[in-house]
Amino acid sequence: ALLAYHTAWLKVHYTAEFFCANMTVEMDSTDKLRLLFADAQKMGLSFEPPDVNRGAYAFEPVSDQVIRYGLGAIKGTGQQAVEAIVAARQQDGAFRNLFDFCARVDRSRLNKRAVEALIKAGALDCLHPNRAELLASVERAFDYGNAVAANTNQGGLFDMLGGEDVRGSSNEEPALVEVMPWSVKERLGHEKTALGFYLTGHLFDEAAREVRQFVKRRIEDLIDSREPQLLAGIVSDFRMVNTVRGRSGFFRLDDGSAGIDAVIDEGLANSHRDLLKEDELVIVSGRLQPDRVTGGFRLNVNQIWDLTAARCRFGKFLRVCVNGRVPDVTQIVKSFPPQRDASEQGESLRGLGVRMVVRRGPARAELQLGEAARFFPSDAALASWMAQAENGQAAIVYDESRA
Repeated sequence: ALLAYHTAWLKVHYTAEFFCANMTVEMDSTDKLRLLFADAQKMGLSFEPPDVNRGAYAFEPVSDQVIRYGLGAIKGTGQQAVEAIVAARQQDGAFRNLFDFCARVDRSRLNKRAVEALIKAGALDCLHPNRAELLASVERAFDYGNAVAANTNQGGLFDMLGGEDVRGSSNEEPALVEVMPWSVKERLGHEKTALGFYLTGHLFDEAAREVRQFVKRRIEDLIDSREPQLLAGIVSDFRMVNTVRGRSGFFRLDDGSAGIDAVIDEGLANSHRDLLKEDELVIVSGRLQPDRVTGGFRLNVNQIWDLTAARCRFGKFLRVCVNGRVPDVTQIVKSFPPQRDASEQGESLRGLGVRMVVRRGPARAELQLGEAARFFPSDAALASWMAQAENGQAAIVYDESRA
């Protein structure tokens, strides 16, 4: 009881130091680190991302409300590699770029795998913001570092013999390999690989604004009810397991506010295998049920959609603003026709209708197009509508009362 009291007192009065100490102790356990990270955020703390020009092996308090992420918590680095980075930085100052970094850090203690992990975690963003170019240039940077070391040793030999310095143009830094930047999904996916969870964002954030128009409840706000609940989140850790009732699929659903374990029967899992992939966004309907293993709850999923299918299921129509130029409706519908679904009840069309909004001065009219304008609302289809709408104003309406 006394230990619990002391710990609670430290957590309240020295919050940043408390979490730094605990996260440093648990940096080898992704699950515990993720829980501590979420708890720290709930207490109002923020985190500086890992940074080779500022960070150390352990987590460090920058202020009462800010923690600097420990480089040792990046998977694939290790204490020796981080100590070599800190030693090089203390000896000659901040690193200027990737080539300077690879030339100065002791490569007997820092290998390519560690540098790649640092890049994926964002620890080299201070040197160059395009992580894709950094990762593509690691081989080139190590070749440059080896050349610098060889020329330095050669120059030292000739200096002793009284010869001229052969170093010079051969030490000129090359350019980074030019590649396209990663998408948000790619960047966060690599970040999760290196850190075990999303640090600078969450994959759900990209679709949150639209999804929250029809999925009102966050996972953090789940209520203990046997009624079906509609949730959305990112899939992780999907696996098929043999149970006493047959094979079932298990996965983790996370929307950034919290996560919940979900179970889905074999038939539904097999028919939606393309959705139950790592880092995929899904919308599900299911009932809470007690989890005998954890003592908490898990979600028994009975329906599942991707975002495009959810738009068909929950969207009312697409509203497109036009003024003087009408979109090529025929071409858009031809490129993105509604999909036909066959079921026991018969065949049905999945798609959305379209309404055009026309303004002339203070007057405004909304025109409902016929069934021939119904289309399948994929991301590409919505981009086509926005490209031809007035000022890009084309959006799906989910709640007509707020439209």
